[in-house]
Amino acid sequence: MSLVHGGGRAGGGDNGDPWSASPLPCFLWLLVHDARQESTKMRACCGIIALLVLLVNLKALAAQDPSCCHQAAEFTPCKEACDQLATIKSESRLKHLLQRLPGYCPESMNELWTCINSTLPGVSRKSEGWVGLGCCELAISAECRRECRQASSENDIIKVCKKVTENSLYSCITKNEMGSTCCSYAGRHTTCREYCQAIFRTDSTPTMSQINAVKEYCQSHSAQLLTCVSNFTKSYPIRSPLDSLHCCDRAEATHCQVACRRILRTMNTEHEIMEGLIEECGSQPLPQDPMWQCFLGSAHPPSPPKVETPHPSKMDCAKLHCCSKANTSLCRDMCQEISTNWGSQTWQDFDQLCEYNPVEAELLNCLADVREPCQLGCRDLTYCTNFNNRPTELFRSCNVQSDQGALNDIKLWSNGTIKMPFMNIPVLDIRKCLPDMWKAVACSLQIKPCHKSRGSVICKSDCVDILTQCGDKRRFHEGQTPERICELLSPMDDPERCIPLRRYLTPSTLGNNDIEEVIHPCNPNPCPSNHVCQVNRKGCLDGLSCQPYVCVAGCKLCEASDFLVQLDARVQVPTRAGPAGCYEVCSCGPSGRLENCVETPCVDIKPCMVGGQRRSHGSTFRVDCHNCSCYAGDTICPRRECLSPEGSRVDRRHSTGLPCGCPDRFVPVCATNGRTYPSACVARCLGFKDHQFVFGMCGFSNPCSTKPCQRNQRCVPKYRVCLSDSSDCPQHQCLGRPGTCDKNGGELACDSDGVVHPSLCHLQQAGKRLAYLGHCQEVCRKPRQVCGHNGETYNTVCDAFSNRVTVDYEGPCHAVGALTDGAPDSACSIVSCLLPSPGCRAVTPPGACCPICASMLQILWNKDGMNTFSKLNKNRPVTVQDVLQVLRLHVSVPQCDVFGYLSIDHMLVVLVVPADRQPTPLQMEACSKEAEKIDSLINQASPTLISHVPLSALMSSEIKTTSVHSSGGRPPSLQPGLSFLLGLLISAAPVLHQL
Repeated sequence: MSLVHGGGRAGGGDNGDPWSASPLPCFLWLLVHDARQESTKMRACCGIIALLVLLVNLKALAAQDPSCCHQAAEFTPCKEACDQLATIKSESRLKHLLQRLPGYCPESMNELWTCINSTLPGVSRKSEGWVGLGCCELAISAECRRECRQASSENDIIKVCKKVTENSLYSCITKNEMGSTCCSYAGRHTTCREYCQAIFRTDSTPTMSQINAVKEYCQSHSAQLLTCVSNFTKSYPIRSPLDSLHCCDRAEATHCQVACRRILRTMNTEHEIMEGLIEECGSQPLPQDPMWQCFLGSAHPPSPPKVETPHPSKMDCAKLHCCSKANTSLCRDMCQEISTNWGSQTWQDFDQLCEYNPVEAELLNCLADVREPCQLGCRDLTYCTNFNNRPTELFRSCNVQSDQGALNDIKLWSNGTIKMPFMNIPVLDIRKCLPDMWKAVACSLQIKPCHKSRGSVICKSDCVDILTQCGDKRRFHEGQTPERICELLSPMDDPERCIPLRRYLTPSTLGNNDIEEVIHPCNPNPCPSNHVCQVNRKGCLDGLSCQPYVCVAGCKLCEASDFLVQLDARVQVPTRAGPAGCYEVCSCGPSGRLENCVETPCVDIKPCMVGGQRRSHGSTFRVDCHNCSCYAGDTICPRRECLSPEGSRVDRRHSTGLPCGCPDRFVPVCATNGRTYPSACVARCLGFKDHQFVFGMCGFSNPCSTKPCQRNQRCVPKYRVCLSDSSDCPQHQCLGRPGTCDKNGGELACDSDGVVHPSLCHLQQAGKRLAYLGHCQEVCRKPRQVCGHNGETYNTVCDAFSNRVTVDYEGPCHAVGALTDGAPDSACSIVSCLLPSPGCRAVTPPGACCPICASMLQILWNKDGMNTFSKLNKNRPVTVQDVLQVLRLHVSVPQCDVFGYLSIDHMLVVLVVPADRQPTPLQMEACSKEAEKIDSLINQASPTLISHVPLSALMSSEIKTTSVHSSGGRPPSLQPGLSFLLGLLISAAPVLHQL
């Protein structure tokens, strides 16, 4: 059963009424859908008052008339499930069964569902033609509800139901009437009508995919329907649960006001919100109570203060990021119109002229990232089953709706025509001609495996093959051939840029035990629509059970966007009216909207001249051995030395592989940016003056010795490496003794006694001394020095990991490695490396001596951008840890974690490392895929990543991936030393072991 785009429905009526087409009533539909996934459709169907009705009347459903069940006498599973409705006393068990009842009793069993409808509270047996019947429960007045149930038209209720006070009721009736009118134009075209009806079953403005579906399936049937739907989608308002925050102010008790705001921002589902309000405020939902009246009756809450809505409500800043990627002015203008004037119908022309334009691949891929970001893993599909059990593959739309959509596409194509926005392709009977290939096509286009090119397209050779065998050439238009059709639909054959169908002609070879090695807590998303799902890397404290994910309150990237950022996040968005290169930085505030927006200096997007060639702003290109980028007319390249070709062996023998050809002696100095460099020569080469560094390692200094904090504060060392240089880079923080600490805020902290605290705040409150951040580890109780990949010596492995740095070798740092693979390693010859297992194809990070089982990104970044963000944030420096903290949010599996450092040639090195002590090949592959995803998002400047400050200063990335090979499915045993190091990835491993 699917009531949204991509899902058809059997057994619908032909009268055009969007409610009578399905025998399921409004608030039973609420129950049989997952509240976490369907919150938007739930609000659309009934609104918040229907949830209250459910709470009050849930037990009444247990008195379900068992006589209905005889309608299922010939279908035993349905009959048995139906009979249980009359016997269940527990509300939770009843709801559980109702949620699954359509799985036992198909919706096509109209007689059964109609009988069930007639026994539900609030359903009238005599007013079946009254389109407002499903809205009656939205009435605040009991008298109005009774009149509505008995009415046969809107005129019958006007005297009792006042439009001034019953705006939710009349808004619902208006929507139903529009749906009835619009969808009636579909006539006997069932599929067109079903997609039309989906438009009127959503409370927020319909999604672009829903609107596209109506256009695709209805454009050849009824221009009147398209015009009618267009008028509706232009005018229907956006709603968010946070729009009800103003209702909290109407509560009489102060504690209820405070609880109300907290509940609306933190509770996971609408059901939890209602229960929480009833419990905290100590009252039942009565229409005469001012707070409840606001919740129940306000279909259009008052606009929030202007300070909370710096952007127009019809702007999509995520998509606006993409518009500058257009290669034609036509598509760029259309993109900007869609993004800044949401609700316009420019999308129709955009689809026609841009969606399949090969020169707009970059723009289309960016828009695809915004609409449906790539996520690891695919499972629980019932039709596209060959896509299941693929935990290390990336998909855009692996969900039940897409699964049902593929089935619907096959049904439509079985009619003999594949309808495209700009052409119809006649085909033979696909039920007999290559049915498995057609199924793979439908599933691929719906599930959308990710690749590096534009939206999901199948490979050209597959397209030509299937149309050659199954195209109905007798009905081809003049000049049409399989090759010409596929040149337009699937112009490429690179498996990295298109979908090879044969991969999905057979099931995955992985079993259930294998796929459990990699989990995806946030796919599908278990959080409410206004929350961001994040992997829980803190684990469970005090033996308490917890979920592998956490739901964090979020903000849309402007009001019309579906893309969320977490509370307190700082984001960069394009200015509405400014030219390309003009942005502003905003914060996600507690109101659920972007706040405190400040314009940044516009970036001059002039090109660079490189070797006589013109390079556009933001482009990446090769100069000698470097990947360089153009930024505002300047060419930015790494500082590493390019080694001579193979013929010049003398030069190679004398090269050290260090900046400026510095000797590979290790005489460390600490620079003002908090980074330890292997020698004064390297520091000078990177631009530091002699007064800007001191001899010795940064980590061995005592930043609190000068007593930089006030008398009522406590100085705590906080070593960091700063990427901005427009302000100081302090290596300490001053902490007062707080009265209260946020229970969910901050990283775990281990004190010097080996006791873990929920955060540094809690540790400070307890009067303890910080040992390191993260879970306490028994092996770290005694100092055992290690050298990090950043050339810094740490007292324990835990100290290194606390600073998000992986370990190079045991013992203090005493050597520096080369920056390139081909450089001599004379300095590292004195280092005893803990070699990876024989099955691991390891990488050696730049400046390190020893390889590590990890996937590595070397990222080129822009210092001007980092300085801008620092100035906008009250001169707070931007650090390596800031970048890693945000990048960590983009890794979706808890089996992988993110570490990194600033290399000695000032590249940002990011390592995606497996968290298990003995990673399986599947886990290593998952970490490689996570690294590839981040690499692609950086190189394509995807808004899903570069919207986050300071990630918008990242310019380009180079990647090296790793893997573990083992014939038995498990990796060979790691050597004891390496097992010790890998097993202490303290931020991720405890989660895996305790959940």
